[in-house]
Amino acid sequence: MARQCEICAKLPQVGNTVAIRGKRKYLGGVGTKITGITRRKFKPNLQRVKVAGEDGNGRHLLVCVQCIRSGAVVKKVQQAPFKVPVAVK
Repeated sequence: MARQCEICAKLPQVGNTVAIRGKRKYLGGVGTKITGITRRKFKPNLQRVKVAGEDGNGRHLLVCVQCIRSGAVVKKVQQAPFKVPVAVK
């Protein structure tokens, strides 16, 4: 299975890496030249998150950060390990 977001189905995309040499004209040079173009992958920022289900149980999903930040994913709430009792007067 490809590394993709389980919410929005975001996949790796392909693009180019452009290598440039030379000093820019506005800095006093003769201009920049493209010396090489190679293919590369733009990978989505995927995180393994424990998500709360409808029945209250949690399960792990591989989710992109944009889905986490936008609120498309609700994280499972951890229980507090210890609560200080309130003193009764």
